[in-house]
Amino acid sequence: MNSPRPQGPRDVFERPIDDLRISVIDRCNFRCTFCMPAGHTYSFLPREELLSFEEITRLARVFSTLGVRKLRLTGGEPLLRTEIEKLVRMLSEIPDIDDLALTTNGLLLERKAAQLKEAGLQRVTVSFQSLDDEVFGRINGQGYRVSDVLRGIDAAAQAGLDPVKINVVVMKDTNDGEIPDIARFFKERGHEVRFIEYMDVGTLNDWDPDGVVPAREIVRRVEEALPVEAVGRDRASDVATRFRYRDGGGRMGVIASVSEPFCGACARGRISADGSFYTCLFAAAGHDLKTSLRSGASDEEIRDLIWGIWSTRDDRYSELRSEAISSRAPLSSNRKVEMFRIGG
Repeated sequence: MNSPRPQGPRDVFERPIDDLRISVIDRCNFRCTFCMPAGHTYSFLPREELLSFEEITRLARVFSTLGVRKLRLTGGEPLLRTEIEKLVRMLSEIPDIDDLALTTNGLLLERKAAQLKEAGLQRVTVSFQSLDDEVFGRINGQGYRVSDVLRGIDAAAQAGLDPVKINVVVMKDTNDGEIPDIARFFKERGHEVRFIEYMDVGTLNDWDPDGVVPAREIVRRVEEALPVEAVGRDRASDVATRFRYRDGGGRMGVIASVSEPFCGACARGRISADGSFYTCLFAAAGHDLKTSLRSGASDEEIRDLIWGIWSTRDDRYSELRSEAISSRAPLSSNRKVEMFRIGG
């Protein structure tokens, strides 16, 4: 039985925090066009600026006292963090955490899947953008082949990290023609695909709303090949709207941050690899927690700091973006934190 939710903070729109994504590294071995495109010069955190496993675990414990029940490890590419399975084991021992997951590009998953499962990881999500080697290599910016990632997905399933979830960022005139093929491919393998609208995360991906394939169009294209019926969201704060295949062969989902914003139910926070707390994926800046961790602050003091940050949260960027697009108003030009620094 899950432990009762503590009376944690509510933001100005009465949203709690129950889901925390923790970036463990800002480096990545891909250069995906929608996140960390090639052709730019990147500077990365020196090792001493990364939160240690002990610091991450301490923060996770504090957040669990505020109502967080779901943890997801992200990056960059989290499997680049040396001995990441040790952190997984430490986090798995926090009593109030019900769901411990990790998002990866899958390149290193073949060699890590069994260790992660044994350490206590429950679920894994793999980013996967195309079944075509040429398209896949172009999107990942490094020429990696589809088989390089499929081996990791197979290893995760064999290790018991199953059903593996597959995240597909859909970009018009890039991989949108593959929507039904990708849905069918992973349906046959028992994995749940979530098609994600292309978003303006960060400032480097040259995002244009004309490049977005709306979620309803994505569902229509799947429906033409594989009949589905809506089952909604498992929880109000979940980001994916889910659909059941009518033949009983599993589920798929869509994440419609652009065309159907879900800010009103967002209960998700993010910790960057250097210990900043972000209250929105599209935030310009975070709130420093590392200084408190390293200057002798007590758990109670850190808890109070987080409480104060969350209770003043008023983020609703996706809704504001949608309103601007609808009214043909100019989009905000404010810089936003890059996705590889705080995870998706």
